[in-house]
Amino acid sequence: MDADLAFALELADDADALSLPRFRAVDLHVETKPDLTPVTDADRAVERALRERIERERPGDEVLGEEEGGANGAVRWILDPIDGTKNFSRGIPVWATLIALERDGRVVCGVASAPALGRRWWAARGEGAWRNGDRLDVSHIGSLAEATVSFSRSGFDDPNTLELARRAWHAQPFSDFWAHLLVAEGAVEVAVEHEMNTWDNAALQVIVEEAGGRFTDLRGESRIDGGSALSTNGLVHEEALAVFAH
Repeated sequence: MDADLAFALELADDADALSLPRFRAVDLHVETKPDLTPVTDADRAVERALRERIERERPGDEVLGEEEGGANGAVRWILDPIDGTKNFSRGIPVWATLIALERDGRVVCGVASAPALGRRWWAARGEGAWRNGDRLDVSHIGSLAEATVSFSRSGFDDPNTLELARRAWHAQPFSDFWAHLLVAEGAVEVAVEHEMNTWDNAALQVIVEEAGGRFTDLRGESRIDGGSALSTNGLVHEEALAVFAH
């Protein structure tokens, strides 16, 4: 196994050991950040623990995390300690720790660990994408008319997203990271997010791409800092992008 990926999986083990005991804990502490999104004591504890281990074992690597920020660097770990904090804080098991490593501006490996679902996804460039040891492959559906589309709450107010859903065979909102990983699994053909941060996108991009799909922003640029995300099985990507070009 790729050494970077092996370390990322160890970081995911550390994260799960901290986050899962706090899930549905009666003393879970939840605050509201300035951007009006929630943060829990688990979010902060997971990110701090991962940062400390990276500093010990990879002292030359930079870290960017949702809770503590960070800087750019040639080698950078990108952390979302709990993606789906709203779910986590309300006892809904759809949440995950997202861990990715970027080298020279390219994400080279990523892990999404969802212990409350009993699932973990991972990928490294050239090594494929995996879920709990099973190799992933996107679907082979070639048109929106036969596709399943997922979009987040922000899409409810966007006419282009609603048009995408109208053209699809099936539309079903899935939460946060999960929609994009369902694309990697071949269960969903299109996942759309209008508001995404770098730490939301990084791990998902490499997993979707290593499963054979495409991951871009809504302008069609292959980047993790574009503020949005469109993941598809590749076959319907241009058709989906065309809807947002209007």
